[in-house]
Amino acid sequence: MMQMRTEGPILTRRENAVLEVTLDRPKANAIDLATSRIMGEVFRDFRDDDSLRVAILRAQGEKFFCPGWDLKAAADGDAVDGDYGVGGFGGLQELPHLNKPVIAAVNGICCGGGLELALGCDLILASENASFALPEIRSGTVADAASIKLPKRIPYHVAMDLLLTGRWFDAQEALHWGLVKEITSAEDLLPKAWDLARLLESGPPLVYAAIKEVVREAEAMRFQDALNRITKRQFASVDRLYSSEDQLEGARAFSEKRDPVWKGR
Repeated sequence: MMQMRTEGPILTRRENAVLEVTLDRPKANAIDLATSRIMGEVFRDFRDDDSLRVAILRAQGEKFFCPGWDLKAAADGDAVDGDYGVGGFGGLQELPHLNKPVIAAVNGICCGGGLELALGCDLILASENASFALPEIRSGTVADAASIKLPKRIPYHVAMDLLLTGRWFDAQEALHWGLVKEITSAEDLLPKAWDLARLLESGPPLVYAAIKEVVREAEAMRFQDALNRITKRQFASVDRLYSSEDQLEGARAFSEKRDPVWKGR
């Protein structure tokens, strides 16, 4: 099954349970308020559609993934504290209850809010020509989402170096610090992202939901408190998983030495 949306700054392509979301806003794929609101709607619909299991976020072209906030739009009246939409900037940062995996396929320049957008995904693949930076420091502002997320993803002193200097770093350094999962050629980036998406598509969606909720909610909790909430089924996704057909199917498939058939219920 193939469904496509081919107009506007956000293009979508669906194949079975995988949704490909493409940022297509020439010249640099910068995000203004209107584009951010559309992205929020797209990812909200992805979240709420039980027939979809995995999303890929990519950008059109080879030079830019996304430089973040559209400064030209800001100069024309887009307020930095304006209405970004249901998911916050880029549709992902603040979208509640997004319990499905999202893969970023990063090509070219990925900086500022564009890097924060990639950090909002669960897995990042990068092409050899990808480059990254948080240059907000040079314009006298703060990379807000990155200041929260980056020190939790990579070593503290490395994150602080990137935040305080705004320096550029390449895909190899991003891989070294564990920021990206894999580096590919520009030609292989999208096929590799789809291979990974199809692998996740074949997995247990209720387990993915439980993993994402636990990881998100446990971030600010003590270990024992988080573990107690899991064992007492106080996370909605965990409670649903433990009461599901898929939980029984996993055990039966293991005992019968066959591949499980996940139904998401």
